[in-house]
Amino acid sequence: MGPARRRNSAIFLVSEGHSVPFSKGLLATTLTATGLAPERAYEVAEGVERRLLRRLTREATVEELRELVETVLAAEGYELYLRRYRLWNRLARQDKPIVIMIGGATGVGKSTIAAQVADRLGVIRIISTDSIREVMRAFFSQRLMPAVHYSSYEAGTAVRIPLSSEFDHGLVGFMEQVDVVNVGLLAILDRAIEERTSLVVEGVHVVPGMLADSGARERMSEVVLLAMVVAVSDPDLHRSHFLVREQETSGRRAIARYLKNFDEIRKIQDFILERARAEGTLIIENVNIDETVNLVVDALYDVIEKDAARCASLT
Repeated sequence: MGPARRRNSAIFLVSEGHSVPFSKGLLATTLTATGLAPERAYEVAEGVERRLLRRLTREATVEELRELVETVLAAEGYELYLRRYRLWNRLARQDKPIVIMIGGATGVGKSTIAAQVADRLGVIRIISTDSIREVMRAFFSQRLMPAVHYSSYEAGTAVRIPLSSEFDHGLVGFMEQVDVVNVGLLAILDRAIEERTSLVVEGVHVVPGMLADSGARERMSEVVLLAMVVAVSDPDLHRSHFLVREQETSGRRAIARYLKNFDEIRKIQDFILERARAEGTLIIENVNIDETVNLVVDALYDVIEKDAARCASLT
């Protein structure tokens, strides 16, 4: 097929006088946001393309494209993904951003899960709370703000006020660090809400019940929020995550340091899980990364459906 013929067979999506070429690859990526497997999503996109090519015109509106997608999903028997596709488009029309907050102790797989979930949903902004801590330590000296100058599992070193034996220095230091980092995290959430930008936040500092302030609940009501905590209950499996991390980063993150502080890391995990249970926050056991990502997507759509039902009840 020559270049001229390829141009003649091109399909364009038109909206408000503007047009862009149709891409079944981009459509397939959009469909994976429903939880549909990538290979199935591409098959659906190919089915949509075939229907577009059978039309007399080589132009289609965005609404016509959505109707064709729904037709193909229904024809394939994908009722679950059809419902989710409609919910996803409803959010787009409402310009309502999604915020997914993933907490958990060091080494449970938060960053990997965040990257996979963001890719599945087409979310381009991922924030690590450790990156917030790094920025804050660049601006505030160790003498002025010691809490941000240590890793979460070493934060007890930053505690300057003498504590009685009934208090755990490590946990007190960790809570101080969480409280400080949350100042930066709230600023980032405010910016995302203002810009109507979806966001995935991951980090050990995402601790249930510790982010709320007088205005936080009101601000977060403007987004579809999924808050969750990732856990690895099996200590041996948890240790193995550090070995995999070291191999994936070519040894740049020394496993010895993590294993030396492993008991402190597990203590922090216990604390985070205790807070999650007290706050009724979703806890996901990360045994298999693919299954975990699927569970996160399922949980997100549960929240989206509840949000849709709530909005319907207000109208």
